Amino acid sequence: MARKEFKAESKRLLDMMINSIYTHKEIFLREIISNASDAMDKLAYKALTDDQVGMNREDFKINITVNQPARTITVSDNGIGMTEAELEDNLGTIAQSGSLKFKKDMAQEENASEGDLDIIGQFGVGFYSAFMVADQITVMTRAYGSDTGYMWVSNGADGYEITPVNKPGVGTDVIMHIKADTEEEKYGEFLEQYRIQELIKKYSDYIHYPIEMMMNKSRQKPKPEDAGDDYKPEWEDYQELETLNSMVPLWQRPKDEVKQEEYDTFYQDKFNDYRKPLDTIRVSTEGNISYNALLFIPGQAPYDFYTREYEKGLQLYSSGVLIMDKCADLLPEHFRFVKGVVDTPDVSLNISREMLQHTRSLKVIARNLEKKIRAELMKLLKDDREKYQEFWKAFGPQIKFGTYADYGANKDNLKDLLLFASSAGDKLTTLAEYKERMPEDQPFIYYAVGDEASQLGKLPQAERILDKGYEILYLTEDIDQFVMEALREYDTKQLKSINDEDALPETDEEKKSAEEKAEAAKDVLEFLKKTLGDKIKEARVSKILKSHAVCMTSDGPITIEMEKSLKAHGQDMMGFKAERVLELNPDSPVFEALKTAITEDPDKAEKYAEVLYNQALLIAGLPLQDPAGYTDLVCSLMV
Repeated sequence: MARKEFKAESKRLLDMMINSIYTHKEIFLREIISNASDAMDKLAYKALTDDQVGMNREDFKINITVNQPARTITVSDNGIGMTEAELEDNLGTIAQSGSLKFKKDMAQEENASEGDLDIIGQFGVGFYSAFMVADQITVMTRAYGSDTGYMWVSNGADGYEITPVNKPGVGTDVIMHIKADTEEEKYGEFLEQYRIQELIKKYSDYIHYPIEMMMNKSRQKPKPEDAGDDYKPEWEDYQELETLNSMVPLWQRPKDEVKQEEYDTFYQDKFNDYRKPLDTIRVSTEGNISYNALLFIPGQAPYDFYTREYEKGLQLYSSGVLIMDKCADLLPEHFRFVKGVVDTPDVSLNISREMLQHTRSLKVIARNLEKKIRAELMKLLKDDREKYQEFWKAFGPQIKFGTYADYGANKDNLKDLLLFASSAGDKLTTLAEYKERMPEDQPFIYYAVGDEASQLGKLPQAERILDKGYEILYLTEDIDQFVMEALREYDTKQLKSINDEDALPETDEEKKSAEEKAEAAKDVLEFLKKTLGDKIKEARVSKILKSHAVCMTSDGPITIEMEKSLKAHGQDMMGFKAERVLELNPDSPVFEALKTAITEDPDKAEKYAEVLYNQALLIAGLPLQDPAGYTDLVCSLMV
């Protein structure tokens, strides 16, 4: 039969598929094997209603043959095969899901009607990926029910030929002649058996038919009976037919038939973790959207987890074939630590299996998985606190980040997963547990932010809260202040910093007393502001100090804790700083000493002001601007 030429549009599309659509050449084998599996599925289905087929599902298999001298890889199946007309259609028509836009765009570009365009299609998309590594492809096929076989040969965009051949048995052989190596590309690697093993394990391990290949192996020869003590072992090469794929994945086996040890081994091998997973989540859903998922919560964070280089995502399979190694869209950012696989027949693909359309199916699966992960973490928190705290140690910062990210969009889903240290004891607490312990008269949920939990209870601001018998959450991580800002309240109870003046509601009598003290201290406060200048926004009589003399608070949207966090993460380039407020206790002896010094010895009063300012910085965990100068200042007051 004469060679058939592809039209110009087909040549362009073939060139695009070979050079643009697929980013990894290695997927060609996945595509050819998937086509073989599809062909066997069709004949296996036909066998259910046609006794003449004479084959059971166990009779189907895929065979791979490598001929290194000839530089060929042959993938053979005993599936339904193709007629001459089907060869024309299957290797010359593009997948409708991906072709529609292409046809429309090309029609506009060429000022032609869509019906005038002859483009490559559905079966042919994956098939033609083989031209990324092969300079010639030969297809030998014989359809079920036909006595005649056909051979399809093509070198790519130049066209193809179809000729009748005598092919024993039904099925299809795809023979790929691998390109010669170049300086840029070593195509010969695909002729190595270890590489073929690797690709099948990676992409086609769960094809539900055996993928067989004659493997070259070596073994030690049996020791001859008359061999002496000086016998040296000899080795021999041999060949053995080996099944290279697992066929049935764990997530498709009945739950009661899979032991936890099998899940652990699968996780450790699949995701290269020497530790067992902390928890395993199995999901199986059937309906409008069907999928199986096998998810794992790791026992520790990967070394690069909290870096930009870390890539989240679940492995996405379509009917047992790996489509994406890391599908980021299946996991929300706050659960990016989860590892696992999702297998669904309902994910829509466009013209390449590598280019997922962001379909409703994918979004529905992602939402369902998010709910399942949260429910499993809540169960872990309730039933195995020790294990949950191990999880929290590894991934707590990620849950906190998710709470305030996107302007707190996910805070309601995550707030019950949060753990905090507190003044109630050494055990970490949830917000729900804190609220359950609250006395009836406690108006707010209190928190303090600092570097060490053991030091937060000693803060001057904490004294009046603790003396009331109220519990304080101790927040020691940079992001904690942002978490509190995002949450604002929990179960109708407002979250309140111990630094806030209204942390303890005042009576009218207390308000009047505070106003009188502020008026009486007016001259002292003005002196402090004049002495310290731009170091502080203002000095004020404190409503949050009880027995301590001084503390540093802030005004405005940026708190001292936020300022420290931004600086720790290198995000203070914009100059965001808290407006510092120096607060003094007018009932303390130190205040009286300062007041007296202002009248009797202004120079000493200025030194007192500097000392108080630096003490307030130290209490707040802020760096001293001149540590040596502060030391000299204190020493000078002792002489």
